[in-house]
Amino acid sequence: MVHTSTGSPLKIHIFSKHLQFLNYQNMAEVAAEIGFDGIDVTVRPNGHVLPERVENDLPKVVEAIRKVKFLPLMMTTAVDDASNAKDKKVLEVAAKLGFQYYRMNWFSYPDGKSIPESIQHFQQNVKDLSYLNKDLRLTGCYQNHAGNSVGSSLWELWELLKEADKQYMGIQFDIRHAVVEGGLSWQNGLRLIQPQIKTLTIKDFIWEKKNGEWGVQDTPIGEGMVDFKTYFKLLKQYQINVPVSLHFEYPLGGAQDGATQLSCDKQVVFKAMKRDLQKVHDLWQQV
Repeated sequence: MVHTSTGSPLKIHIFSKHLQFLNYQNMAEVAAEIGFDGIDVTVRPNGHVLPERVENDLPKVVEAIRKVKFLPLMMTTAVDDASNAKDKKVLEVAAKLGFQYYRMNWFSYPDGKSIPESIQHFQQNVKDLSYLNKDLRLTGCYQNHAGNSVGSSLWELWELLKEADKQYMGIQFDIRHAVVEGGLSWQNGLRLIQPQIKTLTIKDFIWEKKNGEWGVQDTPIGEGMVDFKTYFKLLKQYQINVPVSLHFEYPLGGAQDGATQLSCDKQVVFKAMKRDLQKVHDLWQQV
């Protein structure tokens, strides 16, 4: 498992959703040229690799990223069921190719069941996946995500992982979503789940009022409400330096949404990516 010293620079991967206007080879070359350490590959519906084509296409991605001296390490999936043949195939192929971490799908609370009942049910799903992960020597990650899905609150994630083999199942901690949902108490949530953090997602946001309605607007790194100084200080305090996936969810000609055709010059997108990447490194070094 990859876990480096807190004094070391962060190992930052680009979320491949934002480069879906490029083929595998061009994606790899651009990521390397910008200065990333690797690629968090989307292996999911509408992703760079479709689950039903994983045996054919994921090796092509790995070949492309190895050509630029990257290693296959992180991927983002829709996996959520250890007994599902398609989910198992995605994980088996990825494990053989050398991937170590994957982000799984989110669960939704069903109608007609209490939240505690639902969490107990999903605990079994996560436990079963953790055992499959152990067999494959993979580490699964559940991302905290703002909204009404299971795990929007970090306390839910603590419950969700209770029965799992925590060496092979943990959390992809997303500071943007944690601050959206946690307001001023996100530090408590981080303190609670920090032993289970296996990977990180980094992005930034502000609250904005549009047409009388308050909503979340994503921003470039350092321009929003995330207190990166405190956050990075806490990560170092907890000795957390794990693989990072950098996201670009603010308007970028469609790249923010995984567009295959851009409405702006691609150099505008690359420049923004380079700026955010450098900003993260700078902020990490400052604390």
